[in-house]
Amino acid sequence: MVCATFRFYEELNDFLPRARRRTEFTVPCARAATTKHMIEALGVPHTEVELILVNGESCGFERLLREGDRVAVYPKFETFDIRPLLRVRQAPLRSLRFVADAHLGGLARLLRMGGFDTIYSNLIDDPTVAALSEEDGRIALTRDRELLKRRGITHGCYVRALKPADQFAEIVQRLDLAASARPFKRCLSCNTALRVVPKAAVAEQLPPSVRAAHQEFLRCDTCQGVFWRGSHWQRMNALLATQGIAAG
Repeated sequence: MVCATFRFYEELNDFLPRARRRTEFTVPCARAATTKHMIEALGVPHTEVELILVNGESCGFERLLREGDRVAVYPKFETFDIRPLLRVRQAPLRSLRFVADAHLGGLARLLRMGGFDTIYSNLIDDPTVAALSEEDGRIALTRDRELLKRRGITHGCYVRALKPADQFAEIVQRLDLAASARPFKRCLSCNTALRVVPKAAVAEQLPPSVRAAHQEFLRCDTCQGVFWRGSHWQRMNALLATQGIAAG
């Protein structure tokens, strides 16, 4: 058994007991323990980690720990290009497709509202979330830190906020999504890309007041839902504007 000294930075401290936050601490490590093994044993999901420095040198999750190693662990960087230092993944976490666990339905709808491809079902289980994340290169979104420790998930975010609007703001800011948003391009229910349709094609589905007041419509080919720029659109647009996302 060897001992190594760890220091976690920024929001990674949220996963640690209070006594270990924002300070160095030394712990014993299991025989042949890797950085990934110890980081997760200490409570931090590997998907939250973007950069590991051992004795000042960047390394990957597979690095075996040795006696006296000093390990600095950093979260995702938004303001610095650290690609030359990356060792834990082949690329930064910038894939813009998501899979949300069964408890994040409100967040999934808001991400779809912003135009982001987001798989969600209230029946989706953890193995399915992990499989979709691994197979499709989707960022797994969850409030279950154990889910993010699954080996196959390389891109994931632990969602700290409790309310959907706050969760949406957290993810947009954390992953710098505002510039990539394409509002109102996906069905909030199905995640299907919407398409413009002539008014005549959907006239029979419209309430009389909508038929009289609106000329532009979108339709989901999966659920056959029809969308227009009514009061609901205005409320959603106002929410997007709070995150610096321009109107769709």
